[in-house]
Amino acid sequence: MNTGKTPENIFKRSILKNVKTRRSEVLTGASFGEDCAVLDLKEDEVAVMCEKLLTSEDGFVYEDIFNNVYAVGAKPVGIETALLLPVGYEETALKSLIKDLDGACKDGDVEIIGGDTSFTTSVNRPVMAVTVFAKAGKESYVKTGGAKPGDDIVITKWAGLKGTYLLARKYEEKLKEKFPASMILSALQFKKYLTVVYEAAPAVKSGVSAMHDASRGGIFTALWELAEASHVGLSVDLKRIPIKQETIEICNFFDLNPYNLDSSGAMVMTSTDGEKLVSDLNKEGIEAVCVGKITDSNDKVVINGDSKRFLEPFRSDELTKEYDL
Repeated sequence: MNTGKTPENIFKRSILKNVKTRRSEVLTGASFGEDCAVLDLKEDEVAVMCEKLLTSEDGFVYEDIFNNVYAVGAKPVGIETALLLPVGYEETALKSLIKDLDGACKDGDVEIIGGDTSFTTSVNRPVMAVTVFAKAGKESYVKTGGAKPGDDIVITKWAGLKGTYLLARKYEEKLKEKFPASMILSALQFKKYLTVVYEAAPAVKSGVSAMHDASRGGIFTALWELAEASHVGLSVDLKRIPIKQETIEICNFFDLNPYNLDSSGAMVMTSTDGEKLVSDLNKEGIEAVCVGKITDSNDKVVINGDSKRFLEPFRSDELTKEYDL
């Protein structure tokens, strides 16, 4: 297709026709000629919004686009997308992309409420900016910056989840030359763990004080950001941080640090009673473990036996090294 705005017939045929999920809160949603969405919230609710940038390079992994709002105890209502496509991008590919996105929204009962799709020479592959609109109770939403000294630190699932999945998908054949096919298949199945929807609600109910999705930069970055947002320090036992053997093997193969590898699907939480939080999560089928404590210092320390290291601000995800593999 040519440079510029999506033609009306293509918009209606390949985009609007494939938007299926509808929500009662959406008064004005995706429609030709409408430039804004209108949502209706109750008096005791607040609006929660966040953004996510997706590219075809990571295969448009939609499972984690709602994780940031789940992590504040909110429920997503709708999304708006700004989609930049290279000139010449086929309509059939656009239709498939929208179907896949709507399928991910259907799984979360989320409506595509609007957006913009353009064809441009500025990109040579599809780029999608997603804005998520969610709602939460005024008295029940959770902040990343809610941790207090003395709180226990809990991590759900495992470090490096999304990064391991992406590496296994991209280098499946290369990895099978080194490892059993069954191990690579197991790593590919990490995709089903990339949403945090199942742990967020029980964590809020349990009385969690802070939550943070461990995405780019991995577990170490999530720990740093939670502590910085809360103006506290922390002490974590490295050996207690949960990690899958598949992640260890694949990271060793590519010489990557699994604790700085994209861990979408895992969450860092804090609670005054970490063992209760772990128990409550386990009852919901969510693996979780206490890994340390929030402290009243500025130090963010990871202890490994007799040695310790200090966490540092986010610089880059280990996946960026993958481009040079």
